[in-house]
Amino acid sequence: MRQVPNLPTYDKDATTRLLCSSVHLDDQFARYAHQELSGDRLTATGLPLGVNLLALARHASRATGRTDLRDRRLAWLCAVWWLAVLSLIGGLVTGSSGLWGGAVAALLLVLGSAWWLVRRAEAQARGDALAVRYSAARPQDLAPEVADEAERRLRGLRRPNMVPYTQSAERQNPFVGSGDKIKETVWQPIDISRPADAPGGGKATLVPFDAVDLHTYLARELGNLAGLEGLRAQNRLYVLGPQVFYLGDDVLPDRLLPPNSEIPPPLVKAGLLKPGAGMRTYLSLERVGEGGRVIVSMHLRARLQHPSLSWEVAAYCIPPLHARYYGADYIPRDGLERWWSLVRFATSHTWSGLTGAPGRVGRRNAEHKRRARELEKARKEITKKHALYDYGTTDSLRERVASWAQLGHSERTDSQDFLHRLQQGVLIATERFLKDHNVDTSSFDQAQQVINTQTYNISGDITGPANIGNNGQISAAYGQGAQAPAAAGPTP
Repeated sequence: MRQVPNLPTYDKDATTRLLCSSVHLDDQFARYAHQELSGDRLTATGLPLGVNLLALARHASRATGRTDLRDRRLAWLCAVWWLAVLSLIGGLVTGSSGLWGGAVAALLLVLGSAWWLVRRAEAQARGDALAVRYSAARPQDLAPEVADEAERRLRGLRRPNMVPYTQSAERQNPFVGSGDKIKETVWQPIDISRPADAPGGGKATLVPFDAVDLHTYLARELGNLAGLEGLRAQNRLYVLGPQVFYLGDDVLPDRLLPPNSEIPPPLVKAGLLKPGAGMRTYLSLERVGEGGRVIVSMHLRARLQHPSLSWEVAAYCIPPLHARYYGADYIPRDGLERWWSLVRFATSHTWSGLTGAPGRVGRRNAEHKRRARELEKARKEITKKHALYDYGTTDSLRERVASWAQLGHSERTDSQDFLHRLQQGVLIATERFLKDHNVDTSSFDQAQQVINTQTYNISGDITGPANIGNNGQISAAYGQGAQAPAAAGPTP
């Protein structure tokens, strides 16, 4: 093999590190991630897709805990501030020099304390962001664990073989969280009823097979056949959210908690052989690009109804992270520049941090109570009225933080190459499987000529409107827009 120098490459967990660092610098994103991953819920959590959700949950919990503590302390200081203001006014009115002198001293002390709190919290946030961004340690080891229930649920998402999708997604995209649709089609049927010619003359005996055999063969062989190192292949049961209840205790052991993401394999196989109402199994093929920047997936389902076989195919793509999540790359790391940056930040944010703290604390408490009331209401309807709840998820966190504006030329061509290789690999594997089972592949040869003309345009949903707003930015529920990199850190 030719020996050449090693060029720099992205770390395999680069996307996880970027998101974990971003929660320390972006309070809005931190609270979204904390609620999505660690908060009390009934619905399923979206697929991880190249992100270590356990690490992100831990860092989001750490970041929100820091800002909550800072704002509670600032809220107390704000109360002292207004008491001192009243004392100052009283001293001026009565002419008491001792009263207004003490009030002025209290005001200066409150301002100094608030400045110190804001600077300290920002320094800790930047330190944590830089540590997770550049440290050699695993991101999940750099923050304390979250609640046991959340830890268990997120650990179960490492190899999920079931995804509940919300009923609203059934009309367009049951593959929730996989990104924007690139192509959706059903390949031309193949006649599998005719036996192949035997070597010595006559016809060979057909070897019986079912859809499970075909899916298993493709999952095992596709990586090598398509030349795709790192291909993730897994049979996965996609279930309509309200139908989760009917799958039993193995899937939903507690109706008042989210369903399991890892279920018994026989249920996954049943979704191929005997699909239920709103329950179908797909072979999900996922390729995470360098550093997790781009994720391309293809979902296949063998429609095996003798005497023919056809493939249902859906291809999706998730582009790189939005520019706002690269904030750690713009932080001064040491020396006088770091010191001066923190002084400027604290000086410019102290007043808004102090006077706005009671409002922020109040809004967070009100939002927490609102969510608690909604969950309590839903749980009462489940237990008392035996309501059929929709446990499905609508998307994934990785999909929400993506932006097509960040997709580069090399990533676009790599993604197209992946899908073409994958398509060719599926055809080769199908042909070999049929030959191994003594099926005449002349019908397959005719279908292959039509299938090979299919192309893939890696530029977002080409079949209709997606969740893309102005300038190609993907909108997020927590208010993401077209923003510059967050170099200054969080706003109190």
